[in-house]
Amino acid sequence: MMEAVQVHQVMTKDGEIRITGLPYKKGQTVEVIVLLPPASPPRARLTVGRLRKSGLIGLWQDRDDIGDSSVYARQLREEAQERGDVRL
Repeated sequence: MMEAVQVHQVMTKDGEIRITGLPYKKGQTVEVIVLLPPASPPRARLTVGRLRKSGLIGLWQDRDDIGDSSVYARQLREEAQERGDVRL
């Protein structure tokens, strides 16, 4: 059975990759397979005009259970980070 080591690299030069830190010794034979991640669908850019029309601005203005919306938004972000929902 063949052992597999997965390494993620970003191409820094066209047509070239450099892989270091592999747990193999000089003279060992290895096979390298390069895979491209599946293409992501293009994202629509959110412009200021689209944001204004989206209804997101002022979304919380009539809520009685939210005092300071900035504090509430920060709390939601912190909770999401603790759960691991946020990727930086």
